[in-house]
Amino acid sequence: MKFKILITISCLFLLSACTHVYSPALYHQDIAYQPKPASFDTEKAASYISAGLNTYTNTNLNDAVVSGQLNLSRGYVFDNFNIAYGAFGVLGDYQNGSSDQSKANYFNDKFFGAVGGRASINAYVHSDRADFRFIGLEAAYSHEFGDYATYRQMLQNQGGYYVDPRTDLFTIGLTTEVIFHNQNNNDFEHGIRGFLGTTVGHNNLNDTYYKDETATTRMFRSLFPKASYFIKYKDYFGTIEAGNAIFLRVGYKF
Repeated sequence: MKFKILITISCLFLLSACTHVYSPALYHQDIAYQPKPASFDTEKAASYISAGLNTYTNTNLNDAVVSGQLNLSRGYVFDNFNIAYGAFGVLGDYQNGSSDQSKANYFNDKFFGAVGGRASINAYVHSDRADFRFIGLEAAYSHEFGDYATYRQMLQNQGGYYVDPRTDLFTIGLTTEVIFHNQNNNDFEHGIRGFLGTTVGHNNLNDTYYKDETATTRMFRSLFPKASYFIKYKDYFGTIEAGNAIFLRVGYKF
C-alpha cells in the first residue's frame, strides 16, 4: 500500500515537472526596495539611481529567467512618514527548461523587456539611532514587451496551453522595516525590510492550471513575501532581496 502511494506521488511530481506554465516575465518580480532618507539624514530629499541583476524560475520551477534592471527614484522624509516614487526598466532572457525539442512551439530562450513605475509610503517612529518604519504600503505597475510576451499571446490564441497572457501587471502590498546607522558613524546605514503582497487582476491560469483549487488556496498562492537588506555608505548603496528570486543591486544617491 505504501509502495502504491509512493508511486502515485512520484507520478504526480513528474507530471507537474513536465507541465509548462507560462506566466508574465515579471510576475511577482515587479516590487523592489525603494530607498528613502532616514530621519537622522542631513538631506530630507534625495534621488537614487541603481542597476541590478535578478534571477528566478517560472511558476512551476522548470524554466529560468535572468534579467537586468535600471531604477531611478526620488525619496522624501517628513515628520513620522516617508514617501518615494520612481521608474524602472528591465531587459531579460526567458530560458526554456524543456529538453524535448520535438514539442510543438518549442523554443530555447526568448527576449523580454519591461518598463514601469513604483511608489512607496510608510509611517515611522525614531528611537536612538534607528527609524522603525512599522507600517508601509508599496505598489508597482509594469508593462512587458518583447518576444516572450508575443509568444504567450500566440499560445493564448491557439488554446490548449497553460498561459497567463497579461503584459500589464499591478502589484500592491504591505511592508515593515527598521533602518539604523552604525554607532557613532552616520555614514554607514543598514535597513531590513519585509514585504507581503499580491498581483491584482484576473489570472487566466485560475481557469485552467489551477481550476481545481479552492478560493482559499488561490488566495494564499497569490500572496508572495520578500525580504530585503539595504546598506549605504555615504552616497553609495546596495540591496539584496530574496523571496522567490534573488535580486542584487548597487546604486548611488544624489
